[in-house]
Amino acid sequence: MNERRKFSPEFKACVVLEALSGAKSNAELCREHNLKPQLLADWKAAFLERAASVFQSDEQRSEEAARIAELERLAGKLALENEILKKGSQLLARRRGDK
Repeated sequence: MNERRKFSPEFKACVVLEALSGAKSNAELCREHNLKPQLLADWKAAFLERAASVFQSDEQRSEEAARIAELERLAGKLALENEILKKGSQLLARRRGDK
């Protein structure tokens, strides 16, 4: 069975930039690096989608990071509450079963 190849972010960026520069066609790059055309298309789409974030200010990034941290904290709290409720429900079910 074939093992999936893993490509570094640097490699992906170089290949995408080469494709966008027009130095080589997509077909040439796919043949040269033994890539499927859809994979290169996906890399290009991801690159172009995130290109604007390169120019975000540090303040915007820190606001986003703070928002992500707050959401992760909230998700953790909700997961903990969910576990507590599950255990409480199981204990109540056992008690009712004993009677």
